[in-house]
Amino acid sequence: MGNIKHQALVDLLQAVRNTDYSFTTITPLSHATVNARPGNQWAKNSEAIAATHPAYSRHRILCDVFGWSRAFHQVDIDPLIFELMQKAGVLRPYEDGHENGWLSTVRISTFQDKTFGNQFFMHSAYPTTEPDAVFFGPDTYRYLHEINVHNSKLTVERAVDIGTGAGPAAILVGLQYPLAEVYALDINQRALELTAVNAAVANVKNVRPLYSDLLLGVDGKFDLITANPPYLVDKDQRAYRHGGGDFGEGLSYAIVKSSIAKLNPGGSLLLYTGVAINDGVDVFKNRVEDYLQSLPENQHLSWSYREIDPDIFGEELANPSYAETDRIAAVILKITNTANL
Repeated sequence: MGNIKHQALVDLLQAVRNTDYSFTTITPLSHATVNARPGNQWAKNSEAIAATHPAYSRHRILCDVFGWSRAFHQVDIDPLIFELMQKAGVLRPYEDGHENGWLSTVRISTFQDKTFGNQFFMHSAYPTTEPDAVFFGPDTYRYLHEINVHNSKLTVERAVDIGTGAGPAAILVGLQYPLAEVYALDINQRALELTAVNAAVANVKNVRPLYSDLLLGVDGKFDLITANPPYLVDKDQRAYRHGGGDFGEGLSYAIVKSSIAKLNPGGSLLLYTGVAINDGVDVFKNRVEDYLQSLPENQHLSWSYREIDPDIFGEELANPSYAETDRIAAVILKITNTANL
């Protein structure tokens, strides 16, 4: 991404951050349901509402534009914000047959961290249909919570986040360990561009976005490897969504296999993923267990596996690939290299 566009995106995100903006991104199905309600196709004119309801935020329209990805009229938005959107190239014309307006091609989500405060992440607008879409959603919030819990007990000098997306995990680790080297890896160039923008606005200096297929693009070993990979079976095989394998577990399994040899003594892999439960059997857990037991260095590995949400993306069960699946669960896998400990 050119320096001019990068700076324009940074300026736009910073301008939104300087307001009282806050938005929690929900699942695509919930998002579609809310936007389908009467009156929710277009962003509301918050200036007009605020004139009669003083407690109503004059920046509320930004949540409609950058959170709900709703169409808006130029006259209803802060001229500075609109100008920054033009400079950043994130405006798309919109027409519904009666009115002309605009849509933002980016979305902005916030995450309230108990130590570092409200963090802002720019990613792809709803709906995320493009092959190079950068996704942020409920999985991200669960993932960041698990990183906070895990990292409270660690010493980290080198860390890497695989499939970083908009960069939230890498940025959080960078904030927690400002002297550490933190790599944010992805095969999606758009994701790396937005990670750089989000890191700049978070004022994180030690996060390095880098193109890499899994860990092939980085050398050396790490004290912390994190990953929140795609884990669904997607017929269009979109990079942010398709996990591969029979039930979406392929990429998660590949991350386990590529990470173990890259762990320093005392280093850990923290993997958040979704798994298919077929007739009560966790397909991914069984594959991981068999693999770890087959390794010569198994005696130097400790691991734990925890289901943190028993039922996510239930609508996916209508996908023929999940014809034998009872549910899709969110899990956390932690593997630690205990050598020399």
